[in-house]
Amino acid sequence: MPYIDGFVLAVPTANKQKFIDHARTGDSVFVEYGASRVLECWGDEVPDGKQTDFKRAVQAKDDESVVFSWIEWPDKATRDVGMEKAMKDPRLTPENNPMPFDGMRLIYGGFAPVVELGAR
Repeated sequence: MPYIDGFVLAVPTANKQKFIDHARTGDSVFVEYGASRVLECWGDEVPDGKQTDFKRAVQAKDDESVVFSWIEWPDKATRDVGMEKAMKDPRLTPENNPMPFDGMRLIYGGFAPVVELGAR
């Protein structure tokens, strides 16, 4: 069963291309270390909720867009080894690949799928 690392973050809308460049550099490292796939999704329809929503979760400002991303790994063991290697990789350091967003407002977690539907 695959394992998923999920992320939600607020990126200044003016930094969209900087974010794409940042993601292309960083995401290739995760794939090199075993990720099956990485998706970076720029908010298109992100409604305001009555109690909570994606924007509030990351304290997005009016001039920011919400990004929803995930890394899919073949399994948790591959993820654990791959993520450990990636976190030590110099290509992911702030000096080599600076984040064009406030990393303090990034939320993330690891998830074990419990239902999977669709063609593979």
